[in-house]
Amino acid sequence: MIVYWLVSYFIGNLLTAWWIGRWKGVDLRQQRSGNLGARNAGAILGKSAFLLTFLGDAGKGALVVWIGFFFDFSIWAIAVAGFAVIIGHLFPFWLKYRGGKGIATFIGVSFCLTPDLFLAMFILFFAFYPWLKSATLSMLASFAGFIIMAFILQVWIVVWPLVMAIIIIVIKHKFDIQESFNSRFR
Repeated sequence: MIVYWLVSYFIGNLLTAWWIGRWKGVDLRQQRSGNLGARNAGAILGKSAFLLTFLGDAGKGALVVWIGFFFDFSIWAIAVAGFAVIIGHLFPFWLKYRGGKGIATFIGVSFCLTPDLFLAMFILFFAFYPWLKSATLSMLASFAGFIIMAFILQVWIVVWPLVMAIIIIVIKHKFDIQESFNSRFR
């Protein structure tokens, strides 16, 4: 089990934006936010870089879940691996722990592991977006929906590692949240 979790962390270290940036001759760590995620890749390199980065980062989250199901691990063990892949994405050891912000990887994990909680997130994101006009603030509503539904469906005891991932992702987005809140409500 520990090997599965360690492998998951190392899979998380494979940052799609870094590889796309290298392919295009750009170090995304030196551009705009310096983030190695889909949003920064898209802002610097265009829509195709955003899409490829999103799919790559979500794909590694889905891969970790698939590996867990393949080996018939418990949902809790797979949730811990989901946490590990997200932590690997956020804090890759080989890039001095400066990675992405984890949204796409979380989406890949939650879509494959907890489709009902993912659906709650998806619905709330698109319900709040027209009103908030901010993907960042809508993300907060969708994460709240994930956590609330985990309690309502009484699965929080199994998916608590993903709730911990949400907390860390929100902390990593602190500046973006503050900026979005100030521009939307001032």
